[in-house]
Parts: sequence; structure tokens; C-alpha cells
Amino acid sequence: MASLIPILSLVFLLFAAFYHLGEARNFTVGGSVPGWKVPDPANNTLKNWAAGRRFIVGDTLVLFLLSLRISFRYIRNNRFVFHYDNKTNDSVLEVTEENYKNCITEKPVNEYKGEPAMVTLSVSGPHYFISGAPGNCQKDEKLIVAVQSTQHPPIPKPAAPTVPTPSKSPTTVTAPAPAPSSAVGLVAGSGIFWAIVAIIGFAWA
Repeated sequence: MASLIPILSLVFLLFAAFYHLGEARNFTVGGSVPGWKVPDPANNTLKNWAAGRRFIVGDTLVLFLLSLRISFRYIRNNRFVFHYDNKTNDSVLEVTEENYKNCITEKPVNEYKGEPAMVTLSVSGPHYFISGAPGNCQKDEKLIVAVQSTQHPPIPKPAAPTVPTPSKSPTTVTAPAPAPSSAVGLVAGSGIFWAIVAIIGFAWA
């Protein structure tokens, strides 16, 4: 029974760490205040901002400890903060893909008013946002946020087939080297590996 005390202590520390890591992360849309506005035609700050960031939800940690498999999963919400000028009577509309392409503001999925508008996304997949101000969407005040899930990573696009160059000499085909095998002691996602290693070292010290 006494041998279980260190394990239970470690489990408690892991739960405490995941509670903290599972808190929402805030992103200021556009990277500046106000960022939710009609972008400059020469530099679409909204599009560039979304393309330069990776939003992930749902990580899994699998820990093997004394033949005991413990799995933790937490949902990390992404909270997007839309800052805009109140004088413009703007708002944020979450819409379908079709309405996004056609700048249709009627019957949005969600409507966010007030400054700043706080939008929390905890579901993976693309999310489409357009401005609620008349004519602003047509001027590219719109945004696509792609939230990825580590449980179902995006499938890479297949590379274009290459046409082999004819050669007079026979070609030697080298078999690919086998993937190195390693004992699965700890599998961690989203950059939390070293944090867990530190917690384990502290618990067993």
C-alpha cells in the first residue's frame, strides 16, 4: 500500500498540471488594436495573421508507469479577441463557408457584439467570420480560423508524381531504412513533454 503513495502523488501532480495547461489561450485577432477592421488592400493583415499561426485543441498524454497505463486528455480552448472601433458600428458574425464566400450576413451561426468581442473555439475544424457592418465583408474584413486537433492531424497532400529520367545504366534501388524503434515510455503532445519530465523528477526525488 505504501508503494502506491508515490504513484498517487504523481497522478495528482499531473492532474494539477493539466488543469493549468487546459486553460484558454487568448489571441488578439489581427495582432493589433483595433485588428478587426477593413484591411489595407496591399497588406491583408487578417489573412496574414491567421496564416502565420497554428491553433490546436485536444491533446493527449499517455504515461506508462510501473506497467500502469494512465491516459490524460484535456481540451485547451482558443479564445479570440476581436478589437474594433465602436464608432463603426461593427460586429463579428460566425457564418457558414458558403455565406463566408458570398458575404451573406443573414442568419449567422453566432453573432458577437460589444468591444471587444470574445469568441471561444473548443471544436476543431475551420471557423468562418465576417464583419457585420454593411459592405465591410466585400472589402475583405473576414477571417478563417483553422483549429486543428492532435487526435486527427490533417492528411498531407500527396506530392506530384515525378517522371523518371531514362538512363542507360541500370538503376540500383535502395530499400528505405527501417524506422528506428524506441520504447514508448512517455508520449506527450503540444510541447508539454519537458514539463511532465520535471514533475516526475520532482515527485520521485
